[in-house]
Amino acid sequence: MTSRASIVSGVLAAAAAIAAGEGLAALFSLRESPLLAVGQTVIELTPGPIAEGIIGVVGQADKPLAIASVVVAILLLGSLVGRWWLPHRLRAFLLVTALVVLTSAAVLSRPYGGVAGVFVSVAAGVVVLGVLELLLRERRHVQADIARRSFIRTAAVIAVATVFVGAAGEVMASRRRRRQAVEQVRASLKLPSRSAAVPAGADLGVTGQSPWLSTNRDFYRIDTALQPPLIDPEGWTLRIHGMVDRELTLTYQDLLDRGLEDAWITICCVSNPVGGDLIGNTVWGGVPIKDILAEVGIQDGADALLSTSDDGWNCGTPLEALTDGRNALLALTMNGEPLPIPHGFPVRQVVPGLYGYVSATKWVVDWEITRFADFEAYWTQRGWGERGPIKTESRIDVPGNGETVDAGMTTVAGVAWAQQVGVEGVEIRIDGGQWQKATLGKAPNVDTWVQWTTQWDAEPGEHLIEARATNADGVPQTEEVADVLPDGATGYPRIGVKVT
Repeated sequence: MTSRASIVSGVLAAAAAIAAGEGLAALFSLRESPLLAVGQTVIELTPGPIAEGIIGVVGQADKPLAIASVVVAILLLGSLVGRWWLPHRLRAFLLVTALVVLTSAAVLSRPYGGVAGVFVSVAAGVVVLGVLELLLRERRHVQADIARRSFIRTAAVIAVATVFVGAAGEVMASRRRRRQAVEQVRASLKLPSRSAAVPAGADLGVTGQSPWLSTNRDFYRIDTALQPPLIDPEGWTLRIHGMVDRELTLTYQDLLDRGLEDAWITICCVSNPVGGDLIGNTVWGGVPIKDILAEVGIQDGADALLSTSDDGWNCGTPLEALTDGRNALLALTMNGEPLPIPHGFPVRQVVPGLYGYVSATKWVVDWEITRFADFEAYWTQRGWGERGPIKTESRIDVPGNGETVDAGMTTVAGVAWAQQVGVEGVEIRIDGGQWQKATLGKAPNVDTWVQWTTQWDAEPGEHLIEARATNADGVPQTEEVADVLPDGATGYPRIGVKVT
């Protein structure tokens, strides 16, 4: 009974410490609480293959999972501290001290870290010790007193936990207020952009097929930010330095004064498996990156742009892809609206033809013109390729994998993409037979995906449907199967259907 009470007390002490840390973070208006700092550090220290495996399993639910995992780990460690508190007090104290030190180190490693964050970490550790002492200070009792004292102890813990949960609620309210303030600024912006109509013939209107235009709400999101940075455009700047003739600092207004250009662009995550949905297509509005680079002047020998986000994430982009005439943008709008906060508000990069991990920096605040030989960016440190060109790929949307369909003429449809080249054709085959051509929708440029559809005379039984795209240079999508690591998945999309 005593051992169980000690473990429960440790868990409750850890929960109280988490809540206290969140409450103090709100009180001091910290950009990140110690809990989030620890979560971000865990993400940064996770090896690439493990990170990719997690994304492959949970997809866009990776951030809630990361936070939940950190909370569970803290509670488990709290249970251990509680278990040790009576028989091994020094051991318990040293474990708490070690956790405080590690948490403080995580706080200081973050772009927003500072003395206040360290103080909050220390205070959380003090809360653990204080709550345990409060709950377990009575060490010797006769057996008859255990049940009564356990009840009193539990009631006291509930009261304490209630106070700290209220504090945790306050930090959420504080975060909401900050977000609401930025959202209000975002909503008040009058940008020279508007939603563009879907080009005639681009959307084939097949039921179940991915819409040609991905709405802002449905657009995929993969990044490392547990909570997206909240940036007021009036305070945003982009510093451009490194191997340039003239350093330059741009403001949000500077970009607006240059005028925005709109471009339909499909962007894709390197973690997208064959047939996956980590890809989206919309119209982006922004300033051509090539014009800004021409203004600062690139020095001989430079071959990379190292861009850094407000939260410290970075990536290296080949300068060639930013100066060869493609629609590489410093984007301010998405589908005619100011960028949504999760998608990089106020400014992000959009570079067609490259996976996002080497090009699509959100909340971008720093550009360094440099050489690939002189740095390793966030994901290249974790095993991904250096340059990340998007491969020619296709996907089958209709029918769904494992679906049962009626015999007779059946619609097969999906999307395909071959950025910077364009899609010349898409074919399907049934059960390894002859390839059959599909009908393509129209596309306004080579940087968007294209819808395709065809009819199949389905016969009863179980069947395997495969698809492949061919780009405008006549090069077909490769059948060779490759994982997303190190530079994007390959192979034919395959689905199984049952025909009755």
